[in-house]
Amino acid sequence: MSAVSDYNAPVMPAGKAIRQKVSSDDWIKRGMMLIIGAYLLVTLAAPLYVMLSKSFASYQFQLENYEVQVGDGKGNWAPAQSLSQLNADLKTISSEELSTSNSGRLSPVALFPDFSFRGAEHYRIRGLTDDSRFLIGSAPYRGQEWQEVDSNNFRRVMLMPQQTTGLDNYRAYFSSPALFQSIKNSLVIALISMVLTVSLAFGFAYALNRSKMRFKGFFKLVAVMPILVPSLLPGIALIYLFGNQGILKELLFGLPIYGPLGIVLGSVFFTFPHALMIISTALAVSDARHYEAADSLRASKWRTFWTVTVPGARYGLISAAFVVFNLVITDFGLPKVIGGQYNVLAVDIYKQVIGQQNFEIGAVVSVMLLFPAVIAFAVDRFIQRKQVALLSARAVPFSPKKKPLFDNLCLLYCTLIGLFITGLLLVCQLAAIVKFWPYDMSLSLRNFDFGRMDGGGWSSYYNSIQLAFLTAIIGTVVVFVGAYAVEKTEGFAKGRALFQFLAMLPMAVPGMVLGLAYIFFFNNPANPLSGIYGTMIILVICTVTHFYTVSHLTALTALKQMDPEFESVSASLKQPFYKLFARVTVPVCLPAILDISIYLFVNAMTTVSAVVFLYSAHTTLASVAVLNMDDAGDVAPAAAMGMMIFYTNVAARLVHYGLSQMLLRKTQTWRM
Repeated sequence: MSAVSDYNAPVMPAGKAIRQKVSSDDWIKRGMMLIIGAYLLVTLAAPLYVMLSKSFASYQFQLENYEVQVGDGKGNWAPAQSLSQLNADLKTISSEELSTSNSGRLSPVALFPDFSFRGAEHYRIRGLTDDSRFLIGSAPYRGQEWQEVDSNNFRRVMLMPQQTTGLDNYRAYFSSPALFQSIKNSLVIALISMVLTVSLAFGFAYALNRSKMRFKGFFKLVAVMPILVPSLLPGIALIYLFGNQGILKELLFGLPIYGPLGIVLGSVFFTFPHALMIISTALAVSDARHYEAADSLRASKWRTFWTVTVPGARYGLISAAFVVFNLVITDFGLPKVIGGQYNVLAVDIYKQVIGQQNFEIGAVVSVMLLFPAVIAFAVDRFIQRKQVALLSARAVPFSPKKKPLFDNLCLLYCTLIGLFITGLLLVCQLAAIVKFWPYDMSLSLRNFDFGRMDGGGWSSYYNSIQLAFLTAIIGTVVVFVGAYAVEKTEGFAKGRALFQFLAMLPMAVPGMVLGLAYIFFFNNPANPLSGIYGTMIILVICTVTHFYTVSHLTALTALKQMDPEFESVSASLKQPFYKLFARVTVPVCLPAILDISIYLFVNAMTTVSAVVFLYSAHTTLASVAVLNMDDAGDVAPAAAMGMMIFYTNVAARLVHYGLSQMLLRKTQTWRM
């Protein structure tokens, strides 16, 4: 009976879902995430948006918006004439001359063939719209009020361009065969370099992981040396070896090193360690059981290679290919030094902005460069999501067996690659300490007297060290705090997703594009942050932002290894999160924090493309000094400055290693 009555009991209406109360600690973490997110919005998203809008902004002189009257100087004036009508009659100014940049100026004197600045005539000029602008000397005028001047001052009248929005810049870009050819050149160079670098790096990684050859530790050190130098340095070394005065130029059988050949060889040099680290990591997680199964099935070594080894490393190979492609197509320093007349997109941006002061076309080229970089990055991220775990809990780590012939072949291969890497560095070192290559090879330190060179002197080197230290300290704090906030915040899914998008975006933005975007955004008097333009602050901000993604992923990887129970226990003990952060999180993640700091330091010392538009006379950098000295013909001093960057990064690596060992012994004893 009771069961029936319970069955017929009225059903209570469903209430609202219980929403978990946000703790004060979570509010603070969300605030931290919003602050770092706002930093990324201001230093990345906003400049990119402004640059994109500038690519659609074109400037033209609108002659139809002005009219002029000519008088005898006694108050008698001829009827007003439109400048457009005058030009239609005389055809003095072509339509190409009417297209200009934001800083363009046009004198209307060309429309008066009998004009003389000593003449007795007077002139009156006005605009026909409220936006019509012109200068008389340095005084600006706008609008429809007549301005009267004598003949002498009429020659000082300059029409100002008016902005229009549309696709005119893109039409101008694609109608220029030389500029359009740069797209093809960039893609060809990037694809060839990608194939060569990934192939060579795979062979090197295979030798390190699949053989018992000797000196593996030495070859690992040699392979990462290109990371410690700016990308311009291999270009300088190749010029000394195979250039017009090169000691080995006969080996090229008459082929010029200036152009695609030099760019490809230099690109292989500076991208090799990036590809090697990715591929080596992929090969290191192989399961020995797969090879045992292949042996039991009596598969040949060649078949085992293509059915076990390559499929197991395919994601690493694909990821390495896109990383190399991205690095090559966005690099500026190497093609600038050794590219000759072979134009690529990154150099075109430099020429348009620095050479021609055509910022709008520079923005168009930046958009063109942004497309392949973003596509390569997006495909790489998609491939990484498809990757599945290849090493299960029951896997058996692969241990290579000793095979004398194979081991010696691997040693020979790695030796050849090592000679290529160390050879280019030794050539730069030799060029830096001889008097006059190749005619006077006596030793001298005169090339290190940077005060005599056009590159900023030793102050450029000291500025780079200051930039590297500030970037390492400030960048590590910003990156780790942002990663901690996004990883440890409960709920707030949309906010965390947006932050992750902003954190991943810098990887897809080439340095040249970011630097040009900073010109448009920060070099604007209307921007309250315009005061930092030309200072060390903007160089630090740009460098931290440019290399944010890799540092963020490193921090996230370390934070994900921590058990979430730490936060639960801390909350149950009613301990504020900052105590857990300081006493547990930071000590546990200290190895990753140190890795982030040295990564930022080294890249701040070597970067060129991201800062080449942003330095001032007081903030010249060593990497930019290498470029400026090479441009001025001081190639040996440029090599010397490049080697100073190398010495500094080696010293920083050694200090980082010693400091890491000391701190890890104190804070990571629990790992032993």
